[in-house]
Amino acid sequence: MNKHPPEVDVVIEIPRGSFLKRGSLGQIDFVSPLPCPYNYGSVPNLLGQEGDLLDALVLGPRLAVGARVRVKAWGAVILADRGMTDDKLVCAAQAPSEKQRRGVLRFFHLYARCKGLLNLWRRQPGRNACDGWCEAEQAFTRAQPRYDNWPGPRVGF
Repeated sequence: MNKHPPEVDVVIEIPRGSFLKRGSLGQIDFVSPLPCPYNYGSVPNLLGQEGDLLDALVLGPRLAVGARVRVKAWGAVILADRGMTDDKLVCAAQAPSEKQRRGVLRFFHLYARCKGLLNLWRRQPGRNACDGWCEAEQAFTRAQPRYDNWPGPRVGF
């Protein structure tokens, strides 16, 4: 794990413990049957490969919707959603412990299976899987700068 991780600004869309899944533009996408185990948001100046803001989760205490935090990106989870790479930065003030890393990966393995079932029900094709952990720099390499007239995500949740 990188001893000098990059710092990023993250805007929180889903506070830890929330049941409301919000999109990057603030709209409510759906109500989850389970609470979100992490503060979940995005990096407002970067786009992931699927055309939405680069996702980021922030470990630690619950943060408010709309909170903007500057935090270290210690790594990323590589998620495949409908065949598209959808990186999730893993951010925290301190390096995550091995137990925390395993917990994040377990969550995203389960999330990918659930999302795959949902996509099957919606008849949306493509592979859904958690492809493991990578360095944050790899996720940044796959991301692109957000352009000024970005209209929002091109692919719905």
